[in-house]
Amino acid sequence: MSDYQSIFSMQKDFFESNQTKDVRFRIDALHTLKAGIKEYEDKIIAALKKDLNKSDYESYLTEIGILYSEIDHTMKELPKWVKRKKAKTPITHTGSKSYIYQQPYGIALIIAPWNYPFQLAIAPLIGAIAAGNCAVIKPSEYTPETSYVIKELITANFSGAFLTVVEGAVDTSKALLEENFDYIFFTGSVPVGRVVMEAASKSLTPVTLELGGKSPAIIHKDANLQVAAKRVAWGKFTNAGQTCVAPDYLYVHQEIKQSFLSELKHAIQTMYGEYPLENQNFVRVAHEKHFDRLQSFLTNGTTILGGKSDRERLKIEPTLLTDINWDDAVMRDEIFGPVLPIMEYRELGDVIDGIQHHPDPLAFYFFSENDSLAEDMIDKVSFGGGCINDTMYHVASPYLPFGGIGNSGIGAYHGKDTFLTFSHQKSVLKQTTTFDVPLRYPNVKNGLKLLKRIMK
Repeated sequence: MSDYQSIFSMQKDFFESNQTKDVRFRIDALHTLKAGIKEYEDKIIAALKKDLNKSDYESYLTEIGILYSEIDHTMKELPKWVKRKKAKTPITHTGSKSYIYQQPYGIALIIAPWNYPFQLAIAPLIGAIAAGNCAVIKPSEYTPETSYVIKELITANFSGAFLTVVEGAVDTSKALLEENFDYIFFTGSVPVGRVVMEAASKSLTPVTLELGGKSPAIIHKDANLQVAAKRVAWGKFTNAGQTCVAPDYLYVHQEIKQSFLSELKHAIQTMYGEYPLENQNFVRVAHEKHFDRLQSFLTNGTTILGGKSDRERLKIEPTLLTDINWDDAVMRDEIFGPVLPIMEYRELGDVIDGIQHHPDPLAFYFFSENDSLAEDMIDKVSFGGGCINDTMYHVASPYLPFGGIGNSGIGAYHGKDTFLTFSHQKSVLKQTTTFDVPLRYPNVKNGLKLLKRIMK
């Protein structure tokens, strides 16, 4: 028996003891998780600095504080979420009552990415715990310091029979996927997502795939340009663009293009300084392979801001590219870095056509003061989630499900939706025995005639 089989077997035994089905057990575990994060807060921040050069501010905002809010919300609402829900009963089922029970799947596998290595490992774990599952967490090997801290935190606070962290590279993930987990939650790239789904299909294991894609931001001619510029700059260059819901490219209306670009340059320089490579808090690219890929995009189009890089420190300036079209290399796949290509448009129909001829994006951002126009864009463009007059903010709400569509992912989470993701909705009908409706039985007199009268 391999180490992974023994972990799986140990967790299976613990799950079958039914301890995790006790709501008090789940709430206590969430309390313990939050206390553990608080205790390890300095270590988490230090690890993120070593792995990605994240500042204390950015680490707390995007990796830690958001988890405190999620845990608090989950603990508060969990007693309501776990209650059985009464469902309507049709007239054909007279005498019966209908209910929906929330059942944990069992043993969940959570595979986390490197871009938000702490937050995206723990956020799904919150839901797995809340729903009553055991879990195995596989952090990213590209952020080894954070991976080590996650393992240390979980091991210090929880039994391995309940929660276990397994470190390792691609071979580790492949070996884990060979185990018969009851649920798989993966965050990462589209190509790896396909591998995960293929592995899950062999045992018909349900999956959530949080992937990515080319998410557009559209700046219409009636937008508040100063506000739009600040919010685009923040959304794109937070974490050096290594965010699945970052604006991947811009469509800017011809009439306001020059004015907007002037505002955008000013916003970037205000946030990151005139020399971003020397900004001690500007996040670095995660690894050399990704750096080289991003570096190759710097020759596309015309660079109007940035363009400098430092391979030794794995840093690339916030870079704006104009004179871009869909045939350029930078437009073929998700960029996932601090490079922002900009296209212009005259008619929104051309924008919609361009987006629709490519895989559905994970996020969509539209800047305009025209509410009816915004509603029209929401209706016509298929995307996972998004914002009107903002970027990325929808992801931080526990009341909005977050997930993709098509190539950008399967399933959704955050808040109650994380709980539901890790819960099977078990439908139960409770039937009376005080009387029996004879119509269901094949020997009832005039049965077909009665059926047609009721089920017409």
